[in-house]
Amino acid sequence: MENYPYFPSAAKKETTFPGEIRKGQRGKKVKRVQEWLSFHDFKTSTDGDFGPATNLCVKDFQNAKGIKVTGRINKTTWEALVKPMTDVLTDVNPTEGTTAAQNILAFAKQHLKLHPVEIGGQNRGPWVRMYLKGNEGKQWAWCAGFVTFVMEQAYASLGRKMPIKGSFSCDNLAHQAKQKGLFVEGSEIVTKRIKWDELPASWIFLNRKTPSDWTHTGFGFAGFDEVFRTLEGNTNDNGSRDGYEVCQRVRDNKKRDYIRLPD
Repeated sequence: MENYPYFPSAAKKETTFPGEIRKGQRGKKVKRVQEWLSFHDFKTSTDGDFGPATNLCVKDFQNAKGIKVTGRINKTTWEALVKPMTDVLTDVNPTEGTTAAQNILAFAKQHLKLHPVEIGGQNRGPWVRMYLKGNEGKQWAWCAGFVTFVMEQAYASLGRKMPIKGSFSCDNLAHQAKQKGLFVEGSEIVTKRIKWDELPASWIFLNRKTPSDWTHTGFGFAGFDEVFRTLEGNTNDNGSRDGYEVCQRVRDNKKRDYIRLPD
């Protein structure tokens, strides 16, 4: 894990074993346990209080994973709880000749496979904190954080610098792309002045509210006629920009702008 090229401090904070946790304890360590239990569908309150309900959920989780049933969180149990996050950080490596855009798509699909979701409220939980460098809460929409994190992960694995700095803000992503000459106005795609196959294997899409205001972002790929496929965070099956998960969707090309991702 330590040798992997992109394992940022926010991810280490979420995945590093904090020491044994048991019934009767309170605090952030307990809350993290409750969040991960809920992620694995052993749902209980995320109140930071290791009471009887949390104790039973831990036992149920240990039993399901073939771990000695104690009701306490030891290193083995902790690592099983956080395995989805460690997997998303370590299970994808670029093959020789992989372009940056192809690599981004591979990493984004790995995130999708592990199904990151909000836990404990709007824009909250370990996945949100990882994408947003420890931040969470109602005001912390995380779609741009997801895009930035995956780009950082993918470019780091290739030993290359990102073409744009990245941001938690859709507007900032757009401005960075314009400064680097990577911004593609949606009208160029709609009128076919730029064809889908002229874009790389993946790109960034931006939902445009006004010519200077973008409200949601994610990765696009496989464009065809008036539609393209996406991998995006902070959304859901209804396409909300205030959703709760990473998912794959199909979107049309209306009111979108794009950012090229150079190979």
